[in-house]
Amino acid sequence: MERPKIAIIDPNTLSVLGLKQILQNVMPIIDVHAFGSFDELQASNPKQYVHYFAAMSVVLDNRQFFLDHVRKTIVLTTSQDTQMGGFKCLCINVPEKDLVRSILMMQQGGHPHGRNLPPLPETLNRQILSNRELEVLSLIVQGNINKEIADKLNIGLATVITHRRNIMDKLGMKSVSALTIYAVMHGYVDINDI
Repeated sequence: MERPKIAIIDPNTLSVLGLKQILQNVMPIIDVHAFGSFDELQASNPKQYVHYFAAMSVVLDNRQFFLDHVRKTIVLTTSQDTQMGGFKCLCINVPEKDLVRSILMMQQGGHPHGRNLPPLPETLNRQILSNRELEVLSLIVQGNINKEIADKLNIGLATVITHRRNIMDKLGMKSVSALTIYAVMHGYVDINDI
């Protein structure tokens, strides 16, 4: 099965690069394409994309196209209280943790249990971490600091630090946001617990 394609249409290169990385972490099976303008998207057969993540200015300038694809469009806004009738909106002017949480909630709402998406490759579905590491991972992404984790699991602080380092090494991840994505996508933590 071909990997689903997502288009990001935004003239802000830094926003595009950051969002692209986060989307690929949230859904490793997708193929993300970036466009600096609507014209670039049009030249790339826009019907091939399952979703459009588009800057508000792009949507407003090309409103009819996006209205015709309202279910596939996510409008990138800079304010959390921005509403655009009928469109899903994603505020990109928030801390990384909040942005990741919003994307994960959208993904789970639109594609619960991977509905309408191809299955993850077997290598991404394997349990890489030990059961104790999964407990530590769960507590990390829920916002607990090392001392709190040690107290909750009744283990030493040095042991927590070792588990944390092993988790990051095994998964090849360096940030709590990346760990959060991994934990939610693999069902180790409910999005509502973070």
